[in-house]
Amino acid sequence: MDQADVLKVFQSLAAKQRLDLFCRLVHSGPTGMVAGELARDFGIPATNLSFHLKSMLAAGIVTVVSEGRFQRYRANVSLMMAVLAFIAQNCAQGASAPCEAPLPARRRESAAGKVRAPRRAAP
Repeated sequence: MDQADVLKVFQSLAAKQRLDLFCRLVHSGPTGMVAGELARDFGIPATNLSFHLKSMLAAGIVTVVSEGRFQRYRANVSLMMAVLAFIAQNCAQGASAPCEAPLPARRRESAAGKVRAPRRAAP
């Protein structure tokens, strides 16, 4: 797994409905759910659901199997575990890694609630 793969996963989950769909599929376990069940549970039209699932399929975070007229979707939990392993290995240990980048200066909020620029160090 590389940074581009991880970014695809995060981009796919960046929409609330997709994250909700993924969570529902995780909770459904290995049996997954057919598209009609998902559309009914979320109250969204089949065309909208198809759009979201297509994006999730492209990122690999869900899988699909045809069962006659139905499409059964399952969460790709092993891929999500690989994403978490990538984050833990490359971003969370403080080592030089693709995720490591300088943090932007944080803005401070005054007592009156106004945002102020960070203080500069004295010369």
